[in-house]
Amino acid sequence: MKFKPTAITLALSLALFSAPQKAVEINKIELPDMGDSSGTLISPAEEKEFGEAFFRSLHSQININQDAEIQQYIQTIGERLVANSDLPSNPFHFFVVMENNINAFAGPGGYIGVNSGLILVTEAESELASVMGHEIAHVTQRHLYRAYEASSRLSIPTAAAMLGAILLGTQSPAMGQAAIIAIQAGSVQFQIDFTRENEAEADRVGMQTLASSQFDPRSMPTFFERLQQSSRYAGQNIPEFLRTHPVTASRISDTRGRAETYPYKQYPDSLGYQLTKAKVRVLTSTDNADTLKYFQLRVTQGTPEQRTVARYGLGIWELNAQKFSEAEATFQQLAKESPNQPQYLTALARTALESKNYSTALSRYQKLTEQFPDNEAIKLEYITSLLKAGNSKLAQKNLFLLRPRTQQLPIYSQLLAQVYSDLNQPAESHRYLAEYYYATGQTRDAILQIKLAQKSKGLNFQLSSILNERLNFFISQEQEAKRSK
Repeated sequence: MKFKPTAITLALSLALFSAPQKAVEINKIELPDMGDSSGTLISPAEEKEFGEAFFRSLHSQININQDAEIQQYIQTIGERLVANSDLPSNPFHFFVVMENNINAFAGPGGYIGVNSGLILVTEAESELASVMGHEIAHVTQRHLYRAYEASSRLSIPTAAAMLGAILLGTQSPAMGQAAIIAIQAGSVQFQIDFTRENEAEADRVGMQTLASSQFDPRSMPTFFERLQQSSRYAGQNIPEFLRTHPVTASRISDTRGRAETYPYKQYPDSLGYQLTKAKVRVLTSTDNADTLKYFQLRVTQGTPEQRTVARYGLGIWELNAQKFSEAEATFQQLAKESPNQPQYLTALARTALESKNYSTALSRYQKLTEQFPDNEAIKLEYITSLLKAGNSKLAQKNLFLLRPRTQQLPIYSQLLAQVYSDLNQPAESHRYLAEYYYATGQTRDAILQIKLAQKSKGLNFQLSSILNERLNFFISQEQEAKRSK
C-alpha cells in the first residue's frame, strides 16, 4: 500500500516533532491549511495501519515496557484523559519506553509514548497527566497534518521505519541525524517547523483536558518551571523533553495564568501512581545498591502512605534480586495491611511464581482473578503461571477470554505460541510465534516461523491457507523494507 503525500506528511511531521533540534536541521516554512493540495486527508484505515506499523518499528529500536501492570496503569491514565478530550471516541494507545531520558512523544494512529525517566522525574500524578494531555492535544488538534507535502510516495513499512528511526534520535541524536540523511538520500525532500502557536494551543487544550479529567491544571506550569530550573546549568545534557518542547518564561507565565482561572483544590495522587513509580524505579535501575538505599531511607520517612510505597519498592527490589524469602515477608505484611490493593497481592503471587512455588502461585493468582475480575494485567500473569505449572489447556481457555485490546498486545501471541507448543501443535505454535515477531518488528524471524509451520505434518486446508496468506504478507513487508534501504 502506498501513501498519499498527506500521509507521509503526517509521518515525518510526527517524527520531527519528537526529534532533537540539534540533530536535525529544519527550514522554516509557512504552514499550509490542514491536508494536502488535493484537499484529501489520510483515511482512518490508513492512519490505523500506519500507527500499527510505526509501533512495530519502535519495538526493534527502543526498549518498550513489557510489564503488564505498568502498561495497564499508563493506558488507564491515558484513557481517562482521552475521554475528556476533543476526540473521546478515537482510539489511543499509550506505552512506556524504558529509558532514563526525560521525554514523551506522539506517533500516528494515536500512539503516545512516555519515557520512564519522565515518570520518575514527576512529583505528582497531575504532572505526568499534564504531559500526556499535551501530547494528546497535538493529535486531537491535527497539528501534524499542517506541516508540508513530501515529493515522494512511500509505503507504510518504509514510512514507519523512517519515523521510528527519526524518533530514535530523541534517544540518540546521532541516529536521528543518520535517519534524516537516509531520507534525503532517497530523494524525499521535507521541511517543517512546529510553531509557538502549536505549542501554545497544545498547552491550552491539554490543560482543559487535564482539568476536565480531575487533574490539577496548575501542575503543567509547575512541571515546566521545575524542568527549566533543574536544567539551567545542564549545558548539552538538558532533558530531551526541553529540546523537543522548548519552555520559555513567557510560556510558563501563559500556562500559569490559564491555570489560575480554575478553582483551587487539592488533587491527591493515586496510590497506583506512587506504586508504579516505585516499580519503574527498580526495573530501570542501573545501580542496584543505590536503588536499595533509596527505598531503605524512605521506609522510615514521610507520611504513612509514602513509607508504605517505599516498603513496596523495597519488596520489588528484593524480588528483582531473587531474594524470595525477604520479598515474601515484605508482601505478606503489605497484603495483610491492605487486602484489597491489587499491586501488593499480585507481587505476593509473583514472588511464589518466580521462586517456582507453582502450586502456591496458582492458588494466589486464581483468587486474584476472582477478586479483581476486570484486571487484565492479573489475568496475563495468571496465564503465565498456568503455563509454567504445565496447565496449558486452562491457559489457552483464559487467553481466549481476554479483551480484544489485550489480545492485540505482542505478549498475547507469545503466550499462545507457548500454549500450542506445550499441546504439541507445532504449526500453530510457529504461526503465533511469527505473529509475535512481526508485532515486535522482527519480520525476517516471522517469515522463518511461518516456513517452519508449513513444514509441520497434518496441515488442514484452512490452516494451510492462513499460513500462505501470512507468508506472502510478511514477505511483501520485508521486501518493501529492503527497498527503502
